[in-house]
Amino acid sequence: MRFALVAGEASGDLLGAALVRALRARFPQASFYGVTGPRMREAGCESVATIDSLSVMGLAEVLPRLPSILALRRRLLRRFAADRPACFVGIDAPDFNLGLERRLRRRGLHTAHLVSPTVWAWRPGRVAGIARSAELMLCLFPFEPAFYAGHGGSAGLRAVFVGHPLAEELAQPMDRGEARRQLGLGQEPCVAVLPGSRAGELKYLARTFAATAAWVAQRLPQARFLVPVAKPALRPLVEQAVAQCAPRLNWTLLDGQSRQAMCAADAVLLASGTATLECLLLQRPMVVAYRVSALSAALVRAFKLIKIDHVSLPNLLCDQAVVPEFLQEQAQPEALGAALLELLGDRAARERQLARFAGVRDILKRDAAAAAAAAIAGLVGT
Repeated sequence: MRFALVAGEASGDLLGAALVRALRARFPQASFYGVTGPRMREAGCESVATIDSLSVMGLAEVLPRLPSILALRRRLLRRFAADRPACFVGIDAPDFNLGLERRLRRRGLHTAHLVSPTVWAWRPGRVAGIARSAELMLCLFPFEPAFYAGHGGSAGLRAVFVGHPLAEELAQPMDRGEARRQLGLGQEPCVAVLPGSRAGELKYLARTFAATAAWVAQRLPQARFLVPVAKPALRPLVEQAVAQCAPRLNWTLLDGQSRQAMCAADAVLLASGTATLECLLLQRPMVVAYRVSALSAALVRAFKLIKIDHVSLPNLLCDQAVVPEFLQEQAQPEALGAALLELLGDRAARERQLARFAGVRDILKRDAAAAAAAAIAGLVGT
């Protein structure tokens, strides 16, 4: 038995690795292949292409890469249609994977999609297209299956809440003292700074985050700043932002180690995305920001594509504004710095966040990878 999987970015690589391990536990003789990151390869998934082929953000930024992305999808379609795996699993990357799923489903293959597109936030009309693409939607968040069930056009699609694998993986966060010892820190105030895992995110956030650190350091000179760099290719972008905006601060640039950095920190400044969920599960207080190009932002506003008041996962899961979040023009060093200073100096502010985080963690902890593997087994009839 073979399973084909396609992940589109670092967060999908994490999810894919957990799913591969769970499927192998259920199907010991199975093999796995597709578009992978390093964690999926470590879990035993053969790499046909890497997630770097698909890691593009923003409406405007994708255009120069579109020909190569479409060529990759055609190549994968030919390969999977010929191999006929027991099931194709698209992991996030909906713009890429749903089109591939639809074509494979037309050819009689079983298709599943892990991580629901945010149809509950914007473009709900996509539900009908999703139902033509995926037979099974594996939802990471508890409010998603009800949305599909109550939304027209979802016939032919089964949506299942499986929980989030990160809730299992981070069930026992590293002790703050141990994290500080591993990173060589003392008792000084510490901020973890995570401007993103893709070059496009760093393009719009790295300098702003460095300038925010400088703003904080002017008011808290003893503060130390940790920057876990997601991959070596991004390190020059981080170093350039630091040199331009805050060269004399107490910086520590790390190769990866984002979880250790978050565990060690008194507060975390980070880009909106899956890292915010990791931060929640690690029980660390945070401030969230996000920016895209002016063109992408203008298109979103012109067509009123976003239908929700908040975009960060902690606020969506808590169903209220627990975490300060700053988008586009709001993401200024003064605003971000003031929110960080409140967390650094006000224990009650930190505790308000952490109290809500604990309830979310309990809901998401459902042995998600095993639940997803069981749902896929039901789909393929074994």
